[in-house]
Amino acid sequence: MAILDTEATLHEAHRDNHTHRDVNGGWLRPAVFGAMDGLVSNLALMTGVAGGSVSQQTIVLTGLAGLAAGAFSMAAGEYTSVASQRELVEAELDVERRELRKHPQDEEDELAALYVARGVEPQLAREVARQLSKDPEQALEIHAREELGVDPGDLPSPLVAAVSSFGSFALGALLPVLPYLLGAGVLWPAVLLALIGLFACGAVVAKVTARTWWYSGLRQLVLGGAAAGVTYALGTLFGTAVG
Repeated sequence: MAILDTEATLHEAHRDNHTHRDVNGGWLRPAVFGAMDGLVSNLALMTGVAGGSVSQQTIVLTGLAGLAAGAFSMAAGEYTSVASQRELVEAELDVERRELRKHPQDEEDELAALYVARGVEPQLAREVARQLSKDPEQALEIHAREELGVDPGDLPSPLVAAVSSFGSFALGALLPVLPYLLGAGVLWPAVLLALIGLFACGAVVAKVTARTWWYSGLRQLVLGGAAAGVTYALGTLFGTAVG
């Protein structure tokens, strides 16, 4: 009896603690991508210009211009992308809604066939489909999930994606510029701070993925450092050639 009580308690605890993170939200991807892109692109841009042996003022102006241009570009791109995706989904939902209204029995049979294909007994599948199809909105939600792989009530927001992208890009792009704004007169503090930021961003991303924090952090550090190194070399080469 005690064993059964213990198992019941463990089962209840597992049920209470078994939660999932939001993987469909419209803010995570643009925020992560924006921060990474802001760090890498602005660091590479500034090191490329610095490789051409330009003045400190030119490097700072380049970094600030890269921050502003990149943030607005990312926000506009994310808004357009997510809005277009949402409009496409809504158009397909309208198609499904018309089919449910015009051919309810065909749609019910289609839903039953989907459940049968997943291993449900035909009679049970037909009964489940019949009951679920009583409510048109519920039927639309189920068909959308089964056929389109989307939740009509949880579509990503273009505005959320744009704001997330803008803010995260601006924050990431600010790191390489910050040492100069605080009085630094050489490049290495900006590079160091940006590389630390890249490692930190990679480690944070690991919190929502299956990767370890150090692997994700080192991966971003290596990729960002490589981009900065290549652009610095190109800037040096072009600066010599132009000069």
